Amino acid sequence: MKTIRLSLILAISAMLAVSCKSGNNCCSSEDCNECNCTGCSCCDDCQACSGSKTIIPNVPRGEQAPPANPGQRNFGGMIPPAGATARPRPQGQAQRPPMNMQRPPQGMQRPAPQVRTVSLKELSMSDPFIYPDPETKTYWLTGTGGSLYKSTDLEMWTGPYSVIDLSGTWMQGNFVAAAEIHKFNGKFYYAGTWNNHGVCIEQVPRRYNVPLNQTQLLVSDKVDGPYLPLVKDSTFCLGPVDWDIIDGTLYEENDTVYMVFVHEWTQLIDGTMAYMPLSKDLTHRLAEPTTIFRASEAAWSKEMNSIGEATFGMKMPGWVTDGPQMFRTETGRLGMLWSSWGENRYANGIAWSTSGSIKGPWIQEEVAFKGDNSGHGMLFKTFEGQLLYSVHHDGGTGRKPEIWTVDASGDNLKLGKRIH
Repeated sequence: MKTIRLSLILAISAMLAVSCKSGNNCCSSEDCNECNCTGCSCCDDCQACSGSKTIIPNVPRGEQAPPANPGQRNFGGMIPPAGATARPRPQGQAQRPPMNMQRPPQGMQRPAPQVRTVSLKELSMSDPFIYPDPETKTYWLTGTGGSLYKSTDLEMWTGPYSVIDLSGTWMQGNFVAAAEIHKFNGKFYYAGTWNNHGVCIEQVPRRYNVPLNQTQLLVSDKVDGPYLPLVKDSTFCLGPVDWDIIDGTLYEENDTVYMVFVHEWTQLIDGTMAYMPLSKDLTHRLAEPTTIFRASEAAWSKEMNSIGEATFGMKMPGWVTDGPQMFRTETGRLGMLWSSWGENRYANGIAWSTSGSIKGPWIQEEVAFKGDNSGHGMLFKTFEGQLLYSVHHDGGTGRKPEIWTVDASGDNLKLGKRIH
């Protein structure tokens, strides 16, 4: 009897496997493992679990890191000096944690801004990313906030344009950070980081209530949108849902597209860079993330409390990773621009792959590439073939985008002069 039962089980498993291969959308457990659908009984062309939903954890909040000192430097806004009077709140309105005072309220709708043409120096923007579109000879600028600007000369920019539609997803109405535009196989992909600070995915005792952060991909047939979710699922997350993931970028190597991203220091203490290979259609990861390096491996990256830097109004210890962008020099050397906090606050540095592959190993430059409260830099080429570097810099009046010349003709990247 046991032999007959085992034979039946094996026969059914074989039928399911054959059915999957023939396009009936049923997978064996082995096929599900291959397509990152561990534990499901059916897949849709071995790409996603049929009928399943991402379960986003929401854990109880707990005690956070000690509050910043009055007047202390703070990422996310100014800390009032000692004796300053806080603005009174209406009776019965709950106090928000300091971090929420630095971000737009969840789901808040703002009136559409007026489209106008201004110089780059008039813009305020964190994490500027410039995509040159050769077909229209137009440069497209986006970044934190998700607005889109266009220019033909890199000096005068017209915008902002609203190009994102997130209807029906957990991201709808939420803030977007570190947005980028990439083109693969004739389609335009908008990579951005969305957060939901109403959801706590992990509580790190006496440190931080870790919010939901994920870098997601939107898609459009046109560079100026509209951009819609690549995966139309209300709870979909491209990365592990219990990871605090930000600042994802796309990089292609040996016919595989990787998402390179930040695993936040607010969750790990020592932040990391990581990568995960994506499917051909970019709709899901093919493997769990691999760590590239940790922030503390760079000598120029400083522990936040050691340089007197608070975060979201708290004395949160740790080392920051931010804003990766992959590039190659003209000699083929693979590098990564990335940001952290250094002696002069925000800083942009470089890591190099000794193998020439994303798989490393990676070594760090000893000093920051641009360490004057500048960061989240990226490289792009003009239509004339000149390599340029865009970065945001805060000289005391908020973050402003800048454009610099750079030289990558040898084995290193050398900073030139500011041109915009």
